[in-house]
Amino acid sequence: MEVTFYSRPGCHLCERAETVLRELAEELPITVKKINIDDSDEWTEKYGLMIPVLEADGQIILYGQIVKDEARNRLQQLLAN
Repeated sequence: MEVTFYSRPGCHLCERAETVLRELAEELPITVKKINIDDSDEWTEKYGLMIPVLEADGQIILYGQIVKDEARNRLQQLLAN
């Protein structure tokens, strides 16, 4: 499963979330596609106040403070379906 990770440089929450995603990618069959929201006005407008944002299967699964256990649970639920 591909997880899209919306972030921007200099975002401390994004840096923490990226570490969580790297760890989860070792546990779960996921790949992470990192998107810099500053590359698009549309992404900046849509996600600017929410980052970091994790999206999978076309839906936002988590945003803001990304907690590893919560992210793992959400991803496992999606993988089970």
